[in-house]
Amino acid sequence: MFSDADAAALYDLLNPWDPDSRPDGGFYFPLVMGAESVLDVGCGTGAMLHLARKRGHRGRLVGLDPDRAALDRARRRADIEWVEGTAAEAKSGAGFRLATMTGHAFQDLVTDHDVFASLSAIHGALRPGGRFVFDTRHPQARAWEGWTPSNPDDVVEVVDDTGRVLRYWHDVESVVGDVVTISGTVAQLDGTVLRVLSERLRFLNVMALSGFLAEAGFEIEAQFGGWDREPVTGSSREIITIARRG
Repeated sequence: MFSDADAAALYDLLNPWDPDSRPDGGFYFPLVMGAESVLDVGCGTGAMLHLARKRGHRGRLVGLDPDRAALDRARRRADIEWVEGTAAEAKSGAGFRLATMTGHAFQDLVTDHDVFASLSAIHGALRPGGRFVFDTRHPQARAWEGWTPSNPDDVVEVVDDTGRVLRYWHDVESVVGDVVTISGTVAQLDGTVLRVLSERLRFLNVMALSGFLAEAGFEIEAQFGGWDREPVTGSSREIITIARRG
């Protein structure tokens, strides 16, 4: 058996939240700590908000995610508000100073309707002048070409909470337009497959992304091509956006 709860725990092993050693964490964490109210959209298991509270954040922290198993893990900390729902279901009028969407979660918004509905809802959840900060992989870097078991950097071995040694890798199922369908395989070291996790990711370019943001009422404050706040260039692997509600 490899349950939904196991999958949530595996996510934490594969994606540790550490602003002291990971550049993405180092980018987001000061923004979170500097905002008195934060909505983390696609919060997953809540690691970023857990750490914010642990390190002294005294304001309102809310995590929003549709994955019940991930939220069950997040709810181990009860001094944060956890809400089950999609980005498009973010509550209007909540008046947050900051909304975040980390870990390339924005790419799970696959259709035009998903993107616009989600951006519109996040816009409505912010107070005037509030900021939405998120990241998406730049399509020009073609990151999916490295998601294959033949790439040793894409095959990860971890030890889970029960002491099982697990191996995890990706396969690309299809690339259709700007949507990439992938599978993530969880297996034992002897090759026994425990679970296959499927995901569809959309790779929007800067122009398309900027158009959606403008349509939803956002003004782009800044866009970066990497975690050191370098500009977006022809070799950038990321599109990191700070958008402001006017």
